Amino acid sequence: MNFFSIPALRGPRVFLCVVLAVAGLLSSCGSGSNGTSAATAPETVRLDYAYYNPLSLVLKQQGWLEKDLAKQNIKVEWVLSQGSNKALEFLNGSSVDFGSTAGAAALVARANGNPLKAIYIYSKPEWTALCVGPQSTITTVAGLKGKRVAATKGTDPYIFLLRALDQAGMSEKDIELIPLQHPDGRAALEKGDVDAWAGLDPHMAKAELESGAKLLYRNPDFNSYGVLNVREAFAKDHPALVDAVLRSYEQARAWAQQHPTELQQTLADAAKLSPAVAAKQLARTDFTVNSFGTPQLATIAAAGDVLKKTGTIEAGVDVAQTLKALVDPQFVSKLPAAPAAVAAR
Repeated sequence: MNFFSIPALRGPRVFLCVVLAVAGLLSSCGSGSNGTSAATAPETVRLDYAYYNPLSLVLKQQGWLEKDLAKQNIKVEWVLSQGSNKALEFLNGSSVDFGSTAGAAALVARANGNPLKAIYIYSKPEWTALCVGPQSTITTVAGLKGKRVAATKGTDPYIFLLRALDQAGMSEKDIELIPLQHPDGRAALEKGDVDAWAGLDPHMAKAELESGAKLLYRNPDFNSYGVLNVREAFAKDHPALVDAVLRSYEQARAWAQQHPTELQQTLADAAKLSPAVAAKQLARTDFTVNSFGTPQLATIAAAGDVLKKTGTIEAGVDVAQTLKALVDPQFVSKLPAAPAAVAAR
C-alpha cells in the first residue's frame, strides 16, 4: 500500500510525523560506539586460564580486568584449559570468548573451520620436548620407531612430535601414538606404560625434577608461541571489549617481567607446583613479544606445512591464506609501545 496515495495522509503535518516516526525507529536500531549496542553488550566476558599461560594466571589473580569491566556492569568468568585442544573446543562451542593455545594449534583449528582470530602473543615458550624415562635407552628420535608415544592431539606437543618425526624421515605411522591429556601422558611415562611422551610444561618440568625424566629431543624453533585467540563473532560485535582484555593482558605482561619472584609464586600456587618446578618452566618462557612479526608467522607457517604433509591439515588447504585469515593484528596495534624489558628468567 502507498500511504501517500490516501488523501488523509497527504498533508505536510502528517508527512512530518511519518518521517519522525521512521527516524525514531532507525535510531533505536543504531549501534553505539565501536559497533556495539549498549543493549547487546554481554553480561559476562569469559576467558580461559591455563598453567601453560602464566599471564592468564596473573590476570586472574590480580583482578584488573574485573575492575575495568565493572564500570560497564560486565562480569568476568574464568574457565580452566588443560591444553590447546580444550581451549579450542571451548572457543568453538562458545564456552569462552578468549582462549589460550599454541599458534600451530590455532592454525589447525582455523583450517578445520573453527571461527577464531589470533590476536595476541602471551609468550615465546620452550614448553614442549620429547621425553623419555630415566632408565630409557632411546637416544634419538629415530629410536622411537615402533614405540608407544603419548601425546595430546591438537596441541603444540603433538605438532612438535610430528615435526620431529618428519625431520627424522618418519611419520606418525612409524610409532604407536597413545592419545592422552598432558597430565595423563606424564603419569603414563612415569609408570612405564609408554616409551616416550611429547611433554608440556609445567608437567614436563615436574617430570624432569621429580621423576628424573630426560629430554630426548629439544628444538625451541618448533615451539609455536603462546597465542591468545578470540571468537571471531565476539571480536566483530564487541571490539571495545577485545581492546579492554588486551590492555589487561599488557598489564599482566609488564607485571610478570617486573616481578619474576612473585610470578614464580603465582604459577606455583595456581598449578600446585613446587617452587623449583615453577622456576624451571619460567626459565624457558619469554614474555618480551606480544605481536605477530615475521619470525612468529614463519614458525606457525612452517608447522602448517608439515601438518599438511602429514595429513593433519587437508592437502587442499592453503596454509598461507589460512594463516592470514587467522591472525588479526588490529587489536594489538592499538596498544601503546612498551619499553624493551628483560624476560622473566
